[in-house]
Amino acid sequence: MEGERKYMTSEELKQHNRHGDLWISIQGKVYNVSDWVKEHPGGDIPLLNLAGQDVTDAFMAYHPGTAWKYLDKLFTGYYLDDFKVSDVSRDFRKLNLEFAKLGLFDMKGHVALYSLASVVFLFYIVVYGVLYCQSFWAHMGSAVSLGILWIISAYVGHDSGHYQVMLSPAFNKLAQLLSGNCLTGISIAWWKWTHNAHHLACNSLDYDPDLQHIPFFAVSSNLFNSIRSCFYGRNMNFDPLARFFVSYQHWTFYPVMCVARVNLYLQTLLLLFSNRKVPDRALNIMGILVFWTWFPLLVSCLPDWPERVIFVLTSFAVTSLQHIQFCLNHFSANVYLGPPNGNDWFEKQTSGTLDISCSSWMDWAYGGLQFQLEHHLFPRLPRCQLRKVSPLVRDLCKKHNLPYRSLSFWEANVWTIRTLRIAALQARDMTNPVPKNLVWEAVHTHG
Repeated sequence: MEGERKYMTSEELKQHNRHGDLWISIQGKVYNVSDWVKEHPGGDIPLLNLAGQDVTDAFMAYHPGTAWKYLDKLFTGYYLDDFKVSDVSRDFRKLNLEFAKLGLFDMKGHVALYSLASVVFLFYIVVYGVLYCQSFWAHMGSAVSLGILWIISAYVGHDSGHYQVMLSPAFNKLAQLLSGNCLTGISIAWWKWTHNAHHLACNSLDYDPDLQHIPFFAVSSNLFNSIRSCFYGRNMNFDPLARFFVSYQHWTFYPVMCVARVNLYLQTLLLLFSNRKVPDRALNIMGILVFWTWFPLLVSCLPDWPERVIFVLTSFAVTSLQHIQFCLNHFSANVYLGPPNGNDWFEKQTSGTLDISCSSWMDWAYGGLQFQLEHHLFPRLPRCQLRKVSPLVRDLCKKHNLPYRSLSFWEANVWTIRTLRIAALQARDMTNPVPKNLVWEAVHTHG
């Protein structure tokens, strides 16, 4: 009976926001996920970031029809007595349900088949070029092919990590391990850990790991205050070394991107051999060992050390295009401090995200992630559907006066470098607050 319902306020719900006492609300019904957080396929970070809140929008985005059946056993018996749905959320949920009814979340196309076939073909080219060709330029061509292979593999790993590649979770996990750990050397467990946090806390300076690149990069002067990373659980110290690097970050951005993979390898090892609970740790370590077996062996087949170094750097430089793209999607968008808020989830995604416009024949090069906003709003939507739903997302943003920014690749680079330069000049002001003479202006301000 309606009169027998138990109610609680949003303020009371906020008190249940920690390990061991973790409650959330979905469509006004309150659930206790204190124990379920240990089994959550997406890890504990997403639930902890949104603990004590109504999370309906985020839940619908990530679970268009798969997880509702698990909720009943977690229901506390309480309802929110001040539960409200904003006009933006109402329209977003309606759009999400329409996509589900149309079966768009299951229409994966042949992207996975084409991508996996491309990976196999490129791997053959790389091995053949290194083992059976003597020409230096043939070896460099193999290095370029290897870089492209890593880019495509990363997209396959990304898609399978969002359960977009195969219908079976087991096959998705296999695709993740092969395309991620075995072929690229980057753990899918590390990627899931950081990527889920990024999606839910998009462009939060202290909650989104994709913006936490001190000492090398800072997209906002707020990072100069040595704020605490709630993701890594440590302070991001803006010390003199960080000030120096950040002061020239608009010049070092592209060179650093050329060797960014080194950091990804390091982050993978730090997680897999940490005390943190890592799903499928043994499988992830085995996959990494596969990569660190075939890759060094392949490089060792080149004739001498100078050529081996050039081969590795060339392959890394090619993959820098992908690292740059990921930065373009968020570095010059709006940022904020604090945890994500389930009540303005849609607004936060539009605020912190940029799309990159391109012709449809270039979609393969961007892995669908040029439609970054569409992907953030509907992370389980296969990439082949993102271009189709883009006009609907644009109209929804226009209706509610929210930003929908779609820039060319060149414009996105300009915006990103401009953001980095502004922060760099602010960092220089902090290192030398005394009045600047013309020589200082010429050398530092105008670079």
